[in-house]
Amino acid sequence: MTELSSPAPADVLYSVVVPFFNEQDNVAPLLDEIGAVMAALGNYEVVTVDDCSTDGTRARLLACAADPRVRVVAHGCNRGQSAALCSGVDAARGAWVITLDGDGQNDPRDIPRLLAAIAVEQPPLLVCGHRQKRRDNGLRLLSSRIANGVRSRMLGDDTPDTGCGLKLMHRAAFMKLPRFDHMHRFLPALIRRDGGGILSVPVSHRARVHGQSKYGVWNRLWVGIVDLFGVMWLKRRAFRAAPVEELKHER
Repeated sequence: MTELSSPAPADVLYSVVVPFFNEQDNVAPLLDEIGAVMAALGNYEVVTVDDCSTDGTRARLLACAADPRVRVVAHGCNRGQSAALCSGVDAARGAWVITLDGDGQNDPRDIPRLLAAIAVEQPPLLVCGHRQKRRDNGLRLLSSRIANGVRSRMLGDDTPDTGCGLKLMHRAAFMKLPRFDHMHRFLPALIRRDGGGILSVPVSHRARVHGQSKYGVWNRLWVGIVDLFGVMWLKRRAFRAAPVEELKHER
């Protein structure tokens, strides 16, 4: 992982992490939208992650990094969405991390809805977007509905839409999670495994304007089944946190 742009100022409250892979035509419009929304919400940075794109994505990210609040982190080889997410969170300086997909289908104008969910005395550690009126084809909608139903019953994560890329999470909580390929699909179960609170918030969903989806039904089905059983194993092996007291020698 290499950072190709100058670090943002250290006094940031929110870090917006956006993984990109071959999304050159979505880069500038999406980052413009994010900046317009975040400008009114407090100190922020945008950490973009180029997952070794083969088109002009990296060049366009670097052009956008003329804004000192935009940082570019790059992979030397294609590692997948979960690895890109982890690289972005590792580089983030904010206490809270907001994630969006790089395809433009998540609407940045929904970010304040997620932030409102943590404006309470004991905020949840993870807020998930729940896409309404999804702009996907019938086969993807059906497969997603089945997958979400099976996952929810087997993992008990009480989250209707784990596939939504728009999320808000406490960075320190994420840094404690076990890391593995495709972990981004199981964040609610992993956060709950560690005793953290989760919440789902209705958000909008937009049609893809540029580029092509990197996911299909079949390239997610079998790995999803393997991952599901792996996360069930992790849940069973979790131990409850216990109070810890440091004892000092009495002199």
